[in-house]
Amino acid sequence: MATDTPTAGEQAVENVTTNMDLLRFATAGSVDDGKSTLIGRLLLDSKSIFEDQLEAVEATSKGKGYDYTDLALLTDGLRSEREQGITIDVAYRYFATPNRKFIIADTPGHVQYTRNMVTGASTADLGLVLVDARQGLTEQSRRHAVILSLLRVPHLVLAINKMDLVDFDETIYEKIHDEFTQFATKLSIPDLEVIPISALQGDNVVNRSENMPWYSGPTLMHHLEHVHVASDRDLIDARFPVQYVVRPKSDEFHDYRGYAGQVAGGVLKPGDEVVVLPSGMTSTISKIELFDQEVPEAFPPMSVTISLADDVDVSRGDMIARIKNAPQPSQDIDAMVCWMTTAPLKPRQKLAIKHTTRTARALVKDIQYRLDVNTLHRDQETKELGVNEIGRVQLRTTLPLLCDSYSKNRATGSFILIDEASGVTVGAGMLL
Repeated sequence: MATDTPTAGEQAVENVTTNMDLLRFATAGSVDDGKSTLIGRLLLDSKSIFEDQLEAVEATSKGKGYDYTDLALLTDGLRSEREQGITIDVAYRYFATPNRKFIIADTPGHVQYTRNMVTGASTADLGLVLVDARQGLTEQSRRHAVILSLLRVPHLVLAINKMDLVDFDETIYEKIHDEFTQFATKLSIPDLEVIPISALQGDNVVNRSENMPWYSGPTLMHHLEHVHVASDRDLIDARFPVQYVVRPKSDEFHDYRGYAGQVAGGVLKPGDEVVVLPSGMTSTISKIELFDQEVPEAFPPMSVTISLADDVDVSRGDMIARIKNAPQPSQDIDAMVCWMTTAPLKPRQKLAIKHTTRTARALVKDIQYRLDVNTLHRDQETKELGVNEIGRVQLRTTLPLLCDSYSKNRATGSFILIDEASGVTVGAGMLL
């Protein structure tokens, strides 16, 4: 699923050169839950705001007559967002602490922008759902948790915000905690943390709150810095979609042939016996390069160039995998699809499909049901999917796709659907 964030290759190189871990997390919350204020607080207290930015926000807040600094102004970048006081598009923010680097996908919470939330959360390691302590769990809060569960985001934090407006009452925290924990048992959420905070005053965001001595868990920043994400990726099934064939025109490297791409799964090392799919040709990895340096191994999400010992036919869209652990090529696709455009998705519709680095054409064979993300009800009577709706769809592709289930590998288990006439991305899918 495409995003506007820096490429994984750029991030991997930074991680290799700085030895710093990277955490992507997506925020979601209902209108006025304080999501943008929380992100502003994280940026401010982690010293990630320039002085002139802070001065401009303070001046704007003062001009509006506020007796506090409106930290939401640091993140709501669109004029329409500022006017309405809501988040519309996905906004990416970057900051770092001495322990870890972060990419925040600030996603909109309204049901009208479900597609934007799916886009922002599709690559997240952690989902951060905000609820207003005064309102408790709402329909939107449950919907956000369902979408994060569908997208297989492995870690979830429920931040109970605005505790200062309920006098830091422990009973309110316990009530919301128990209600959400019970709801989460119906979903696929392997790791859940519930943290009471006040984004406006900074309680339990970066610094521990003296107003909530009854809470003994971590602050939000401490949890973000220490949550373990290294084992979330598939390090068993080797998957290397070929993005580009490197053939320098220089006489010095006239015999050089390398295959560039991003490692989508497993660990690859020189000497490994591999198969090139879909041709089925086998060879051995002779070397792996990161920029102009050879590395002893490659793992997700590193972007590297792989050279093979034999001169086999490899091109963009092919996949390099282990001989005894390779994906099965398939032209029949069963997936959950989030539809992103106003014209509905209907059976017999023809679209382009992009999966890893392979592009093909696809025919919609059937729409089995539409999923109500608020109640988890499956509407099997539906004949089409409208904008922002999610449903189970069966596709038939013109070329075999080399895919895994989304629950196993989010990189090789996801795809996008493209309108061939306009070139616009109209759907995002998760393979079942």
